[in-house]
Amino acid sequence: MNLRDELDARVARALAAIGAGSYPALVAPAGKPEFGDYQANGAMAAAKSLRKSPRDVAQALLEELDRGDVIAGADIAGPGFVNLRLSDAFIARSVAADLAAPLQLTHPQTIVVDLSAPNLAKEMHVGHLRSTIIGDALARTFEHLGQHVIRQNHVGDWGTQFGMLITHLDEVGEHSSELADLEAFYVTARQRFDSDPAFAARARAAVVALQSGESLTRAKWRQFVDASLAHCEAVYTRLEAKLTRADVMPESAYNDALADIVVTIRGANMLTESNGAQCVFLDEFKGKDGTPLPVIIQKSDGGYLYATTDLAAIRYRAQTLHADRVIYVVGNPQGLHFKQIFAVARAIAGFAPSTMSLEHCGFGSMLGTDGKPFKTRDGGSVKLIALIDEAERRAGALVAEKNPDLAAQQRAAIAKAVSIGALKYADLSRSRSSDYIFDWDQMMSFDGNTAPYLQYAYTRIMSIFRRADAAVGSYRGRQPVLTDPLERALALKLLRFRETLDAVARECLPHYLCSYLYELAGMFMQFYEGCPVVNAATEVRDSRLALCAQTGAVLQRGLGLLGIPTVERM
Repeated sequence: MNLRDELDARVARALAAIGAGSYPALVAPAGKPEFGDYQANGAMAAAKSLRKSPRDVAQALLEELDRGDVIAGADIAGPGFVNLRLSDAFIARSVAADLAAPLQLTHPQTIVVDLSAPNLAKEMHVGHLRSTIIGDALARTFEHLGQHVIRQNHVGDWGTQFGMLITHLDEVGEHSSELADLEAFYVTARQRFDSDPAFAARARAAVVALQSGESLTRAKWRQFVDASLAHCEAVYTRLEAKLTRADVMPESAYNDALADIVVTIRGANMLTESNGAQCVFLDEFKGKDGTPLPVIIQKSDGGYLYATTDLAAIRYRAQTLHADRVIYVVGNPQGLHFKQIFAVARAIAGFAPSTMSLEHCGFGSMLGTDGKPFKTRDGGSVKLIALIDEAERRAGALVAEKNPDLAAQQRAAIAKAVSIGALKYADLSRSRSSDYIFDWDQMMSFDGNTAPYLQYAYTRIMSIFRRADAAVGSYRGRQPVLTDPLERALALKLLRFRETLDAVARECLPHYLCSYLYELAGMFMQFYEGCPVVNAATEVRDSRLALCAQTGAVLQRGLGLLGIPTVERM
């Protein structure tokens, strides 16, 4: 149980004892130090049903509150808020625990995270960055909190684009030098498809052969899929994203189930033919003019759409993976699609039980400094591998300027960590639902809410232990003595790590963790400037080194959950 949950439970029991029933305690960190450490608003919520003034309810709550050795002080503020102040002994004892350790749950949830999902047959571009790193951060956080996580990389490996590629391959030959650049090969095939009707007809025939299982066509298709996945794996490795070939669950994996999806929906009397297509119409989805919006399950030519595949995926995740929660990390423009798909799945027995949560974790666009979609100078899509290369180049120059005496190998390792951190944190530190401006200068800065700033804060802590000639591991788990307000504030912030992670997991918002780590680093800097460590008397030195060790552990773990590496020196 995190600290906020502990206080919430105590206040909730007090509310129940005064007859308020199951009103929520509404405990949250206090906004200002004079309000204590936490503030409970439950008395305000319960006052109306109890027919008493909020202050009277708050006073009764205080009389019933089990303070134990956790709450040192509690008082009423304003119209009926209850301020709570934790005891120094409780904070000191609690901060000695391994706050950064992963949890072990007796009954973990099974959480499926649908992330990254590039279309194969061409290289990953910057449009795949957000789904990859947001999904990766969420999956890491769920795992840390003890949940059973199943990553599903729903790659697009089916459809017209492969008919184009296979047809172009037939023309140039399997040993053509054009295959060395898959992106250029795709562009050429696309141009042929758009400009040559005979080529387009052969490409569509190739798609039919592919979907019907013709062996030679399948072999050529597999060649493109393997080449594309190898490229994706190289990108994931460079990004330090925890995605492997084993996490790939492609569109093609559901191909054999699609006909049965149609049969099952028809059996539920939910299919309506519209212009030859098989559709589901739900009352809650209408256009601006009131016209019903269809969910097309099967095209008039018998082909299937994303909706069909997504319904098959939901059924698989429910019946085979036994998921408790399925999270789709997909851009905001797909919001209506997922609302419709989730609604159809809920309406059909056996697809999505009421106990399984279906969540669209939408995100905004990555924009250039001009406020327009991030593109190359000639208006093309920026390849993701090229973006990573540029980040490493810029980070290398930054590290060389900051510390020119480092050995080349060490400088390269630091540059890699800084570049990956900068790329990810610039994205993750923003609310995922919003667009954000991609700005090299801002994201590479060592000042402000950036990854380099946090990575540098971690190295500062490591340097303290080097100067103290002390092993950081020997101070983790030691109980500090809190005598200075700066020590207490830092310790209390450390105790809020778990409740921050719970909020990230509950709302799928990694920027909560980014904000927490930035605030923690700032508090540590204030502590370090106001409370001498290395030159303090022995007992005080050991107590403060314990706080340094715990701060370093939480910073390292928190950055790790964002997929951001740390280094010992910068």
